[in-house]
Amino acid sequence: MWIIDGRVKKELALHAFLSVVTSWIISEMIKYFFPVVRPFELNGLIPLTITIPWDNSFPSAHAAVAFSCAVGIWLHNKSIGNKFLVMAFLVASGRVLSNVHSLLDVIVGAALGTMVAFFVGKLHVYKLLK
Repeated sequence: MWIIDGRVKKELALHAFLSVVTSWIISEMIKYFFPVVRPFELNGLIPLTITIPWDNSFPSAHAAVAFSCAVGIWLHNKSIGNKFLVMAFLVASGRVLSNVHSLLDVIVGAALGTMVAFFVGKLHVYKLLK
């Protein structure tokens, strides 16, 4: 999106990038302070992932990042943003179905990512860089 010409596309790309980085950092900080075990550790079912995550479960950083990117894009372009929101929902669903997160983990992660995207959008960082 950054390479495509136009101020709106660069602003979209910058806001999405900043939202992703910020939501990831915040979710990792929350994980440090709120140690919650993952569902597969509680129910004994092997997670359906390539590598087994051993850090804390709450909140889902994957959901936070996916929703912050999707909402960041949606704020600038509704049609593309809707497609990204569907993909973010699929990421969050996949985390629950693969037994590495609970429903609460992904709901809080999605809410965190959404709030961060709205906050970054209100900052209008791109205008400060000009």
